[in-house]
Amino acid sequence: MAAHAAPPATARKASKGHPAASGHISSASVIMEDARRAGLLDGDSTEHVSFRAPKALLEAAKRESGATRPTELGLLALAMLAQPDPAASFLKKTRGKLGADHQLDY
Repeated sequence: MAAHAAPPATARKASKGHPAASGHISSASVIMEDARRAGLLDGDSTEHVSFRAPKALLEAAKRESGATRPTELGLLALAMLAQPDPAASFLKKTRGKLGADHQLDY
């Protein structure tokens, strides 16, 4: 049976103006769903990863992502690194190219 990681918690303490308060989908859950669709979360969790990190870095990352556990945060970080950023890919692909009808104002 394949072990699937639970998506990072998206229900942070809702504060005025915070995306969780307005019901917007968090970027962490979108990233994990994209990783799931890409098959990156399929299969058993057989690899063990362990490292030490500064507490301030860990707490800031958990606060920004909504993750509540180190494993959740680690999976999110790996999912972000494993999938190309579509904006960065587009910028690299189109660098130095303008549309045929584009006029530069001098």
